[in-house]
Amino acid sequence: MRTRWARSLMVGLFIGALGLPLSAEAVRIKDIGAIEGVRENQLIGYGLVVGLDRTGDQVIGGQFTIQAMMSMLNKMGINLVIDPIQLLTKNIASVMVTTKLPPFAKPGQALDVVVSSMANAKSLQGGTLLLTPLKAANQQVFAVAQGPVSVGGFLGGTGGPGGATVTKNHQAAGVVPAGAIIEKELVVNIDAWETVSVLLRQPDFTTAIRTAEAINGVFGKGSAAPVNAGLVKATIPSAFHGRVVEYIASIEGLDVSVDMAAKVVVNERTGTVVLGEHVRISTCAISHGNLTISVKNTLNVSQPNAPLIGAASNQPATVTEDVQTEVKEQESRLIVVDETVTLGEVVRALNAVGVTPRDLVSILSALRSAGALQANLEII
Repeated sequence: MRTRWARSLMVGLFIGALGLPLSAEAVRIKDIGAIEGVRENQLIGYGLVVGLDRTGDQVIGGQFTIQAMMSMLNKMGINLVIDPIQLLTKNIASVMVTTKLPPFAKPGQALDVVVSSMANAKSLQGGTLLLTPLKAANQQVFAVAQGPVSVGGFLGGTGGPGGATVTKNHQAAGVVPAGAIIEKELVVNIDAWETVSVLLRQPDFTTAIRTAEAINGVFGKGSAAPVNAGLVKATIPSAFHGRVVEYIASIEGLDVSVDMAAKVVVNERTGTVVLGEHVRISTCAISHGNLTISVKNTLNVSQPNAPLIGAASNQPATVTEDVQTEVKEQESRLIVVDETVTLGEVVRALNAVGVTPRDLVSILSALRSAGALQANLEII
C-alpha cells in the first residue's frame, strides 16, 4: 500500500515537472479541512497590570480593581487598615488575559498572550502583568502568564491645563510576547485512533465526495467515505497502525478539486463586491442612473449707508441668505445583457453598465429580485 502511495506521488511530481497543471481548482486537503480532535483551546484569566504612569484605572469605574488589589495583598500577608479608595493611585489596571492553547503543546512551552483593559485605563504602556492563571472552559488552569506589556503606540502630551495630547494606535490593549508558560498538557492520544475524520471548513456534498475519492485513490477503495457535507471519515490501514502521524500527513497532502455554490458577497458599508466563480446572469436589460440634489447656502453681508473707507459706521450690517438648489440626474441607457457562461463574461457585462461599486450593489440586488442573478446574494 505504501509503495502504491509513493508511485502516485512520483506520477504527480512528474506531471508537475512537465508544466501540466493537475487541476485549475485542485487544493490540498489540509487547506480546505481540519482533522477532528486536533484543534486549539481558548484560555482566559483575570489579572492586574502595574507600573503605569498614572494612566491606569480611575476611582470611578475601577471599584473591582480596588477589590482585586486588596485580595492580592491579603494573600501576600499584608493586612490593610486604610480606606480602600486610597489604594487606587492610577498606576494599576484590571485586565483580561487571553490566549490559545495549541494542540499537542507540552508543559514548559511559552505562549503569547493578549492583555485587554476592563475598566477606564487610558494606556497600558510601560505596565507589567502580574502572575495570572489562565483557565479553560472547564475551569482548569493550563497556563500562567506574567511579564511586561508591549503596546504598539504611545500616549503623550504637554503638562498643565489645556495641554495637547497625542495618541497613536489603541492603548487599552497590548501583548506579552512569550508571556505565558504551559503548566498542564491537554492529552490527545492519536496512536489509539482507528479512524481519522476530516472536517471541511466549507461544507459541500460534492467536495466531500471528491475528498473521499482522493483518499480511496491512494489507500484503496472503501478506505474513506463521506458522512455528510462537512465530514469525511477514513479508516486507518493496518500498514499505518502505530504510525497515525504519517497517515494524517499523507491525507493532508492529497489534492482535491473544490466545488462551491454560486455566491455574491456584498458589503454595503464599503462598497465591496466579491463574485464567486460559478455566478451567472440570465439575459436581461439593465438601466441605472443617479439622482443628485445639491443645496448651496451663501451668506451676503451688506453695510447700509457705509461711509468712506477707514471710517466707522453706526448702522448695523445686514446679512442675507441666498439658497440655491440644484438637481442633476445622470443620463442612463438601457443596456441588454446577454446570458453569461463564465465569470469573465459576468464582469464584462457589469462593467458595460459603467457604474461605481456602490451602484453595483443596487444592480445586483435588483437582478436577484428579477430572477436574473443565478447565485446567492449575501449582504454583510
